[in-house]
Amino acid sequence: MVRDGYFYALGLGVVAVLVWLLTLKGWLTALPLLLALFILWFFRDPERSIPSGPGEIVSPGDGVVTQAEWIEVKGGSRLRISIFLSVFNVHVNRAPVAGTVRSVVYREGRFLNAMKREAAVANEQTLVVIDAGGYEVSYKQIAGLLARRIVCTVKVGDRVERGQRVGMIKFGSRVDVLMPADAVPRVDLGSHVRGGSTVLAAIPQPTVDAAGQDAEAAS
Repeated sequence: MVRDGYFYALGLGVVAVLVWLLTLKGWLTALPLLLALFILWFFRDPERSIPSGPGEIVSPGDGVVTQAEWIEVKGGSRLRISIFLSVFNVHVNRAPVAGTVRSVVYREGRFLNAMKREAAVANEQTLVVIDAGGYEVSYKQIAGLLARRIVCTVKVGDRVERGQRVGMIKFGSRVDVLMPADAVPRVDLGSHVRGGSTVLAAIPQPTVDAAGQDAEAAS
């Protein structure tokens, strides 16, 4: 459970008590109590089994894959995979790879529907770049229609592990992952993914012959 959930639920519990004292109507009291239960459920933070395969890039969030495409950015071609998180998904975000945080950039913006293509540029967002050793992987926490707060718990210079908790986006959102263009996708459009445990893509690994040498170099 994310700590914020307890604070919100406690506040709604106080509201329920005040409603009962002022009205003595049980059905009115039930409304804030039901909302408090939903808040506790929304802020759940389940444990996940983290894949350990070399070069694997895991999903930073729970949701549905809405985009998977190769794009051109300032640093060259990248594979971008976008995941939409509804209010019913776990909203805790996890690091897609292990490495060192090289950049954290927060930008204010709009609150368009997170499924729209322009939301990746126009909406409030935080971009985190991780040096995974030989390549970089970045992820964006993008606010949606309901989200009004992006929580990022890492800073430049931090060492993160694959699947480590790195923040959350509250009440509906989207996460984009940008990775090297040669990454091989492991998911399709419409795939349901789980933060920290679903492998989105994998970086090709050099093949090694029986003598322990790079096969390409040996040839």
